[in-house]
Amino acid sequence: MANIVQNEYHPDYVSPPGETLLETLDTIGMSQAELAKRMGRPVKTINEIIQKKAAITAETALQLEQVLHIPASFWLKREQQYRESLARLAEEQRLESWVEWLKEIPIRIMMRRGWIPTCTDKSQQVLEALKFFGVASPEAWRAIWENKVIAYRKSTVLKSNFGAVTTWLRQGELEAQKIECAPYSAEAFHDALIHVRTLTIEPVNFFQKELVRLCANAGVAVVFVQELPNTGICGSTQWLTPTKALVQLSLRYKTDDQLWFTFFHEAGHILRHGKRQVFLEMDQKDREEDEDEANAFATNILINRIQWQRFIAQGSYRTKVGIKEFAREAGIAPGIVVGRLQHEKLLPYGHCNDLKRYLEWNVEEVHDVSIGR
Repeated sequence: MANIVQNEYHPDYVSPPGETLLETLDTIGMSQAELAKRMGRPVKTINEIIQKKAAITAETALQLEQVLHIPASFWLKREQQYRESLARLAEEQRLESWVEWLKEIPIRIMMRRGWIPTCTDKSQQVLEALKFFGVASPEAWRAIWENKVIAYRKSTVLKSNFGAVTTWLRQGELEAQKIECAPYSAEAFHDALIHVRTLTIEPVNFFQKELVRLCANAGVAVVFVQELPNTGICGSTQWLTPTKALVQLSLRYKTDDQLWFTFFHEAGHILRHGKRQVFLEMDQKDREEDEDEANAFATNILINRIQWQRFIAQGSYRTKVGIKEFAREAGIAPGIVVGRLQHEKLLPYGHCNDLKRYLEWNVEEVHDVSIGR
């Protein structure tokens, strides 16, 4: 359940400590000049404090305590409250000036999914969104994510949904922070992938947790984050630290063949490509060399090339019985075989889809995956 931000009372204005000082002098009948003389300070200093042009320092507070018999802690607290009030007012003005930024990010969905607390005040929404992204301003948000994302992928799809894409990626980062990982090891990760391949035939409630565990032991955090509208993202890969990678999956197409191909595609990026880029898997006509290489990695690790060629040559792929028998021999889910046959145009996209497993988000807990039809 999403957190709800309760209305909190914050005074619009706290009187400056100089006003209290002037009232005190009036009450005891002491002039500013006499106070300055007793404190051994210039009259100008006392006047500037009263006129809000100078702050009460620790030294001044101690001198006021000695002369006026009012504790130094009182004056310092009044000064602190005043400065905090000024800072809060300035911050509120800045937040109000950034309300237009909310149009660039899916703020309503973020609240509905519990990614940020639910609130109706626009300025508060800006504040919660900034906290979510871990930045102090929309300018900082834009600078960080343009450098991280746009520098890699310059598609029109990504540009038109920049806010949604960055929100989805950020949620993945936050989820990954909760996963303890061993330092990344390419050898350990490759070994883990061999075990992960066997999970394709397992129930979702088992393979999801086991997938996360196996990869974490090799330094890779795997998270499932529900897709945001109009982003078109199947998955992504990025390095959170030099020793911790992140694979983020959206279940966009909601079938097991798409899920597993996307996962192994992202794994290919981790094993074979640099640590500085964010790899986003989206619907794009223009493929880059890294993407083709990651595709080849996923294809070959899921189904042995020689086994596949023999299967196609025999022609048994034309029947469901033949597909299921090949999947059993290969040790993978039959839906993966169907997906590859469809991709290679050996099978129409409408055929044998009942051999695939369909995945959906658990509405009660959006971070979990469950099978549905």
